[in-house]
Amino acid sequence: MEIDLHAHVVRRPAATYFVRAEGDSMLGDGIHDGDLLVVDRSLEPLPGRVVVIAVDGEPTVKRLERRGERTFLVASNPRFAPIPLAGRECQVWGVVTHVLHALPGGES
Repeated sequence: MEIDLHAHVVRRPAATYFVRAEGDSMLGDGIHDGDLLVVDRSLEPLPGRVVVIAVDGEPTVKRLERRGERTFLVASNPRFAPIPLAGRECQVWGVVTHVLHALPGGES
């Protein structure tokens, strides 16, 4: 049986793009340095979702989290502190929907 990967991971083609992950802040979510992320700009960035976001002009990938009245970006690697968003310029670039990860010895 043949599977069309693009059809499987891209639900809204006009709103979807791909980006490479950089760093190890999201290892707990299975996102490794160099992984290919599928990002959907049309999805609402709700708490609990992993988002691609620019904070003060610097792009990052983190989980959006609410703590009381405050909003944070939270890494899934405990070596990274939560990033409070209050008072910062933020622009959400989309919600990560899938991660494509190459295994060691495979091609990426």
